[in-house]
Amino acid sequence: MRIALVSQYFWPESFSINDLVEALVAQGHSVEVFTGKPNYPDGEVFPGYSAQGCQEEVFAGQVPVHRVPLRPRGKGGAANLARNYLSFVWHGLRHFPRQARGKQFDVVFVFSLSPITAAIPAIYLKWRLRTPMVMWVLDLWPDSLSATGFVRNKAVLAGVGLMVRAIYACADRVLVQSRAFIDAVARHADPSKIIYYPNCAREMPLTPAAQTEVSPTLLEEIQRHFSIVFTGNLGTAQAVETLLDAAERLQHLPDVRLVLVGSGSMSAWLAEQKAARGLDNVILAGRYPADEMPQFLSRARGLLVSLKRSEIYAQTVPAKVQSYLSAGKPIIASLDGEGARVVIEAGAGLACAAEDAVALADCIARLHGMSDPQRAELGAAGRAYFLAHFELTGQATRLAALLRSQVQGDSV
Repeated sequence: MRIALVSQYFWPESFSINDLVEALVAQGHSVEVFTGKPNYPDGEVFPGYSAQGCQEEVFAGQVPVHRVPLRPRGKGGAANLARNYLSFVWHGLRHFPRQARGKQFDVVFVFSLSPITAAIPAIYLKWRLRTPMVMWVLDLWPDSLSATGFVRNKAVLAGVGLMVRAIYACADRVLVQSRAFIDAVARHADPSKIIYYPNCAREMPLTPAAQTEVSPTLLEEIQRHFSIVFTGNLGTAQAVETLLDAAERLQHLPDVRLVLVGSGSMSAWLAEQKAARGLDNVILAGRYPADEMPQFLSRARGLLVSLKRSEIYAQTVPAKVQSYLSAGKPIIASLDGEGARVVIEAGAGLACAAEDAVALADCIARLHGMSDPQRAELGAAGRAYFLAHFELTGQATRLAALLRSQVQGDSV
């Protein structure tokens, strides 16, 4: 099958779609990517790229990648994000049809993280190519705009809701990343279009590679202590204030370390607060590429995932949950709703309410008090659940079947 993938985010940015594309190609499908310039999460265009001009490159040795100009996110804020989102729409509409000219595709597939506006160039591409369009929705609009506080005006949110309804109307199929998304998306889309298709992840090696760019001193410190590792974006959505409050409450356990691997809009605040509050039990490791994550996960005693308290986040399963399950380590979920449900259903760890620092500290202390066999049992249960529900190769096969059924006009 020949797939035109439209996504505002793609390699070298770290998202699950990168691995999914490789898995689809390994199964014999052809994928061509239409995207922007990488700048997530720090808001600066990655070295080797320019915000201006189009660019062509090849991913994984055989996947053509077409990049259009993009205004970077900068340091965040509603105005910067709006300009970032609109620049992808504008340049995608201008350049994607030319980049796809003379080529044959069976389906346009949209990887739809925030913003949903990234689907607008895909809709135009669908009309130009005369192919079906399938969206994979991993973030809810307009709900996420109000949840993050970027848009508070009710009239604006109502207008965004109308735009979302129009975008869904143009999609032939809408895949959603959690079961809770089904009802939420059905408020704006024909329910018969909606199918549950969860995030997936590559099976994590239980033993990390011998070669690494991570400092041996840092790795030794993680290994030596009872380290609870958090990986990924460090932004407002991750409720990082709760993580520091919990760390402050854990200072009576001198061997516990909270290791934050990543970067984002709250990185500077975290560094300031760590110093101001004397939180020596917090390690700010910085950002590393995805292929270095096994170095951290394999040395952790537990893995931490957190989100803010809000209805929309309660409906979301963060993508890192699948990676954590694959790592075979206990998970502590400072989450409400679906994300916590997956961890508990898998028997993979402990969960507490979002933004509850007292409960989070208690979960970490409980994990600390367990025996090694008890913690190993939690990790093994999580890995078994991952292999049954989220493993990359199986999920790529299922996605291909869903796309093929849409191309052939079959019912699902």
